[in-house]
Amino acid sequence: MRLERTEPVRGGNPRPSRTLHFRLIRAAVLTAVLAAIVAALAEAQTHARLAGIRTIDVAQVGSGNGADAMRLRIIDRLKKSARLKVVEGASGADVTLRGESSVWATGTIKLNPHSGGATQTIYQGYLSVELVGSTGQTLWSYLATPSRFRTASITDDLADQMVTRLVEAIASGAAAGGNANEEASTSQIALHAAGSTLAAPLYRKWIQASGADVTYDAVGSEAGIDALAAGRVDLAASDFPLTEEGPLAAKNVIQIPTVLGGVVPIYNLLSLGRTLNFTPQVLAGIYLGTIRKWNDPRIAEANHGAHLPDAEIAVVHRNDGSGTTFVWTRYLSLVSPEWKRAAGFGARVGWPVGAGAAGNNGLADLVNKTPNSIGYVELIYAIQHELNYGAVKNAAGEFIKADLAGITAAAAGAKVGRGEDAGFGILNQPGKGVYPISTFTWLLAPVDGVSAEKRAAISDLLKWALTTGQKQCASLGYAPLPREIAASELEALKAWAESK
Repeated sequence: MRLERTEPVRGGNPRPSRTLHFRLIRAAVLTAVLAAIVAALAEAQTHARLAGIRTIDVAQVGSGNGADAMRLRIIDRLKKSARLKVVEGASGADVTLRGESSVWATGTIKLNPHSGGATQTIYQGYLSVELVGSTGQTLWSYLATPSRFRTASITDDLADQMVTRLVEAIASGAAAGGNANEEASTSQIALHAAGSTLAAPLYRKWIQASGADVTYDAVGSEAGIDALAAGRVDLAASDFPLTEEGPLAAKNVIQIPTVLGGVVPIYNLLSLGRTLNFTPQVLAGIYLGTIRKWNDPRIAEANHGAHLPDAEIAVVHRNDGSGTTFVWTRYLSLVSPEWKRAAGFGARVGWPVGAGAAGNNGLADLVNKTPNSIGYVELIYAIQHELNYGAVKNAAGEFIKADLAGITAAAAGAKVGRGEDAGFGILNQPGKGVYPISTFTWLLAPVDGVSAEKRAAISDLLKWALTTGQKQCASLGYAPLPREIAASELEALKAWAESK
């Protein structure tokens, strides 16, 4: 096969011809222009949909404790904003706001630690919403978690945050994420996917919303990649990109980043009454076994005034091949030379200390059952299962509790490459407000051996995920891809879909 025409140069080394150089440059420019056009069209379409909203129906936001109060606060804040008219019933509204919320007590603190007086209950919670159009399509979504320095009640804080973001989105006409079209994936070819537990809640939601005929098994990134290599599934979901080593080489698949997520440290400390702060060195020390007690001075230094028990730390980790483990250990390797030398990073590592558990459910269950324990899961799992998760000190010296803003900030200016370090440029990023344990997650499909029908079905699903599906990310605690990345991945997907 002829690859390129060359011209001789001094010294005997060939070089590409000037004509070929011109063609390569022209092709690169055209690709960049096309990607920019795709992004601009997506933004323009989203602007038109949101800019025309005048009336809104606020549906229920859950059925648990405080849900009714949350809904009333949302309605009150929307009315005060004067941006939208609140109406009763979806039939009379341009859009409907719907979602879930939960508020729960995590402990109590004494208002005066030097006396036996009054105490105050400490609450955690979340508000997850979607803005839905008249035909059922998601136009915007958001997940609110408690503000770091809130003064209002948690119900007011969550509702106020969400309404502020919604009004800003409508005023600017810009929804989160790409939006090339509103069509659902119409292919009815059955597909089988397996892998990531980190992104499983979102992928299952996408499958339902897109109308695609897809079965998804949340078995962990490593097992998903193994299944794809063995031909048992059509798609693998992974929280780390492939290299040229392992059961499936990167050259044999197309790797599409789909969303941004975060991994958080969870812990089981009774009656702590506050969020724990963790420095990178403390996290590495705990998992190395060099920090063994909760009242270790290095933990106390980052948590002034916290009542830390004189108790052994029970370390819990995943013992299956996990992308969440890959992200966690990759982060520890970046921030701790000692960890890198002792254990390194991967879907599986030789853990210096701790007890193993399979999957998010197994790890979280073991942490819940074990007093004074610590583990790690993805953000949305911690939120939905009402787990205590800590703030992590970022490269700018701030303690950041994971949320949408922090994960989005980590991806500012990110570029998706290929190879060993692809996708991990957003771990421990510099800058204010950045949550340091943030990452892309990926969907993988084979380059060869795919029938035309399945290639079309996979392409339809991934195109939908990179466009319409991006607007559903935030309600589940995932940050949508930056528009530039979504546009460039659409071009890569188009080339794969058209290949033989």
